[in-house]
Amino acid sequence: MFLYLRQFFSVVISLLSLTLFAQDYSISGRVVDNNNAPIEFANVIISLEKEGSTLKGTSTNEDGVFNLTNLDEGTFNIKISFIGFEEFNQKIVLTGNLDLKNIQLNDASESLDEVMIIGKKPTLTRQPDRLIFNIENTALTEGSTLSVLKSTPGVIISDGSINIKSAEADVYINGRRVQLSSDELMQLLESSPANSIKSVEVITNPPASYDADSGSVINIIMSKNLIAGYRGSVFSNYTQGVFPRYIAGTSHYFKNDKINLNVNYNYTQNKINRDQEENIDFFDNSNNIDQIWRSETNRNTWSQTHNLNLNFDYYIDDQNTLSLTSTGLYTPYFKYKVTNNTSIFDENLDFSSRFTANNLSRDNKYNIGSDLIFKHDFENSADLTFNAHYTTYDYDRDQNVLSNFYDVNNDFINNSEFKSLANQKTNIVIGKLDYSLPIEDSGSFETGLKYSSVSTESDITRFDIINNSEVINANNTDAFNYNENVLSAYAAFSKSWDKWNLNLGLRVENSNIEGESLSLNEINTQDYTDWFPNASISYDILDNLAIDLNYNRSITRPSYTSLNPFSFFLNESTVVVGNPNLTPTYRDYYKVGVNFLDYFTVEAYYMNYDGPIEELQRQDNQSHIIAYTPTNLNKSVDYGFDFIFNYYPSAKWGVYAVTSFYNMTEEIDFEDGFVEQSQWTNLSILSTYLSLLEDNSLNFNLSLHYVSKNLQRLQTVEGMLFSELSISKSIMNKRAVISLSAEDLFNQQYYNTKVRYSNQSTTSLLDSDSRTIKLGFRYNFGNTKLRTNQRATSAEERDRIKDLQ
Repeated sequence: MFLYLRQFFSVVISLLSLTLFAQDYSISGRVVDNNNAPIEFANVIISLEKEGSTLKGTSTNEDGVFNLTNLDEGTFNIKISFIGFEEFNQKIVLTGNLDLKNIQLNDASESLDEVMIIGKKPTLTRQPDRLIFNIENTALTEGSTLSVLKSTPGVIISDGSINIKSAEADVYINGRRVQLSSDELMQLLESSPANSIKSVEVITNPPASYDADSGSVINIIMSKNLIAGYRGSVFSNYTQGVFPRYIAGTSHYFKNDKINLNVNYNYTQNKINRDQEENIDFFDNSNNIDQIWRSETNRNTWSQTHNLNLNFDYYIDDQNTLSLTSTGLYTPYFKYKVTNNTSIFDENLDFSSRFTANNLSRDNKYNIGSDLIFKHDFENSADLTFNAHYTTYDYDRDQNVLSNFYDVNNDFINNSEFKSLANQKTNIVIGKLDYSLPIEDSGSFETGLKYSSVSTESDITRFDIINNSEVINANNTDAFNYNENVLSAYAAFSKSWDKWNLNLGLRVENSNIEGESLSLNEINTQDYTDWFPNASISYDILDNLAIDLNYNRSITRPSYTSLNPFSFFLNESTVVVGNPNLTPTYRDYYKVGVNFLDYFTVEAYYMNYDGPIEELQRQDNQSHIIAYTPTNLNKSVDYGFDFIFNYYPSAKWGVYAVTSFYNMTEEIDFEDGFVEQSQWTNLSILSTYLSLLEDNSLNFNLSLHYVSKNLQRLQTVEGMLFSELSISKSIMNKRAVISLSAEDLFNQQYYNTKVRYSNQSTTSLLDSDSRTIKLGFRYNFGNTKLRTNQRATSAEERDRIKDLQ
């Protein structure tokens, strides 16, 4: 009896177990894009067919795989979505375990819901110390990084430089400084696609975590990539000025669960023309005109440059990351040719003589900078970062100058010839430690240390060519060694509450410097400690009315080349002279601003520069030599008012306009007297973009930038109008972009200057070959939804490396 009961219950239990097991169904699959690359973090949701309510959901892993378990038999709807792709919907009748295999999501660029990708309009966010221009998933990302900066409010790109108002800005990528010359930086930004940019920060008051010599900063924030896979691009630009210019390059990015790898390479080949007319009045001891020199100069530069950038991240685990960043620049060919014809007249404008000077220089340089970065993330969201940096820089110039002299009858008298060999080698070693700690939901604290060591060895040898023999000119032959050690520390605090936003910071730097001229047996030493506070505060008075206050103190150290005491002759009458006695410049910046009605801002600012460094053109009225020498002015003051309007109503159109009235004053005490120059200036900017067609694939950008008569380096500069119109069209299902742009539309970018003080009198007109037309093409392949880990080397010391003039 008990045996039969036991068998009965065993059968019942077995049947119940089978029934329960049969109802534990699952749905699995793998989500990929149209290149069969896995899509990580895609949302997968199932709902009951009748009720329509969400039953269960999950996300795909790094391989694009998902698995929904513990499901009953029935009819369901499954929905899979990820930003930038069309939503996938399907009805499923579940009667057992179901494997959907590969599910392909299509790009959303051709759908009505593409607003998720390109229909989003740019937005502006104002913080106490910066303006944030959010452009992710907008039409502005269809071009290059340089084109995005040209559309960024407050940023002015003209004549090969990037400025915030009248001050040259330092460019950062993801908080790391881009340490390249102006030309090299332009090449990098032009060759970098904009489709990985999240936002651009225009920082007028950098916090203490930035180096003390960062006066104004443009920080480009790249989007974080969540998708594994590979993407790449190739591009080429052709620019026609007086002569053609070319740039071509390629970028490649790969990510999986452990590594990010980004490699960029570009090659440029340029020939750039510059024409200059100059008139110099030389005076006698009674300050009457003795001679008048009228010069016509043509400068041509030929260059070929290779630029390679590598970024590598290795995710050791969820809390530790090791990164390597390296930038290499190699210029194997650089030719600089100057042809000068100078006519000399007496005070009555009667011709007395003339000379010609032909200067041919050939350069060779390489510049390699690398960062090794270790970052540890704590469980409380704090992080600790260590950064080790090394730069090696090598620069050589071989110059030959031939001058011919003619008498009053324009008959040849004689000639002179010399050659010079100049070299500069620089090594930079840096160590940084940074700690960041969030405080509740709306505050943060940052602190850090930095040590940098810079060593530079320079030498120049001049050979006078006498009877076809090279004779060393000891007066213009020298060697110069420079050593600099800087130790710095900082602390910064930020907090937001109710209607207030506050940023406070303090940085301290101790600098120890020694420069030694071997042939002159001179040693110049400097040892100083400086404090650099900064503060920003804003208050929202009403919903559409806010006020902000800013203060910042910063430093500008002289470049290593400027400290070099060499006399580098461009010809027998023009020389570039270094100054080993230069001291740093200190800037105190004050600003108050009012933002109202969402689109309007009024700002008043005051900047005081103590000992600003300027390269001054000085004429010697006895020797008739014109010298370009970096010099500390006593001080300069810049103050004014800005009226700003920014309006981005839709993804189709936006406009930024500003007019600024400011006064610049410069003061210096020369041996022959005190000089003070002052000038009021108007700066007006209009920048607008327009997107056409349903998919926003046709884009127009227009930039107009006018500056009236202004003061620079004790010389007045006549008004100039900078202009650029660019057009871009996405083609081939948005995998390619073709662009056309024109600069200096109205031919108004001539640099017309005048020097009038004491016994100095010069006028100059420079045509810098700025009127150009550029045609570009970029093709993207692989998984175009990926975002790169692109960044730059972090050493601010690299920025002070400059080539010989």
